[in-house]
Amino acid sequence: MASFFDRFSSKQLTIIIICITACFLMMGGCTMVLGNEDAGSENKEKKLVFDDDDDGSDESGHKYKFVDKDDREEGDKADDKSDKKKEEGDPYQELDELIGLEAVKAEVHSLANYVKVQKARKDKGLKTPNLNYHLVFTGSPGTGKTTVARIVARIYKDLGILKKGHLVETDRSGLIGQYVGQTAPRVNHMCDSALGGVLFIDEAYALTQSQSSQDYGSEAVATLLKRMEDDRDRLVVIVAGYTNEMKQFINTNPGLESRFNRYINFPDYSAEDLYKIFRQYLKKNQYTITKEAASAVFEHLQNKVATKDRNFGNARYVRNLFEKTIQAQANRLAKAGKVSDEQLVEITLADFRQAI
Repeated sequence: MASFFDRFSSKQLTIIIICITACFLMMGGCTMVLGNEDAGSENKEKKLVFDDDDDGSDESGHKYKFVDKDDREEGDKADDKSDKKKEEGDPYQELDELIGLEAVKAEVHSLANYVKVQKARKDKGLKTPNLNYHLVFTGSPGTGKTTVARIVARIYKDLGILKKGHLVETDRSGLIGQYVGQTAPRVNHMCDSALGGVLFIDEAYALTQSQSSQDYGSEAVATLLKRMEDDRDRLVVIVAGYTNEMKQFINTNPGLESRFNRYINFPDYSAEDLYKIFRQYLKKNQYTITKEAASAVFEHLQNKVATKDRNFGNARYVRNLFEKTIQAQANRLAKAGKVSDEQLVEITLADFRQAI
């Protein structure tokens, strides 16, 4: 044995000993890791999740259960894939699933049917009129105009009108500059970003409402009209705003009148539809609500609709109301100390009253 080690210098022997020691340490570490995994499998963290049929109410009992954290994380990944698939899925189905807006849905379906038939006629060599895809959305704030515009962009992509089908949203502040020479570049930049999709201009009437001699609204409109003509095969524009103001806006320029001749009106939501939207927020964010609180929400929305003015926010108001309600719940639970699983998800009458 001594003659074997005599073959190596002291430096080489040191290196050999270090390597052998490292191998033993690595083998011991692997054993510890495997042992910890086996032990950890028996102590998986549990996490609260909701059944798929939960409607955000406790009227038929609390519909939640506990699952292993690892299983929940896998479910979250599947949900993310499902949400992405929905974004890339059927825009017609997404349109039909919107709460209320029945007249709007019918108008959009009618537009899609018209385009489909005209494209079929063109493919057969039959005469077809020049199709105008630009739209005017009229109605109060919070009535779903932006949401429907996004869906229309995807429908136009499905019909082969647009290549990308994305939506670029802007308003007066994004189009008009403060000084000479700033407006046209801004308009061109927004149009460039919307090529292959839809440029959505909210409160478009504000472009021409200013009476100042130094306002550049008319320059913005002229630049926009030129881009609509130059890129008529790659750009669709949807303008939106209050009904009367939008009619006045379109009538200010013959170029606007000739390009925007299809109007879709978005009526205010009923109290029933607003209540459905509130319940939808509950379900989406995994909350339940007591019967007393649910009744109070519906009664409150009825009163708001009955006394609304033209500035009533419709679905925006409901979103803000929901956010204030869950903030009130959070404040209540923060003072309660130890919180049960039921308390984490339940909205009470006191929460809602504090929110309003």
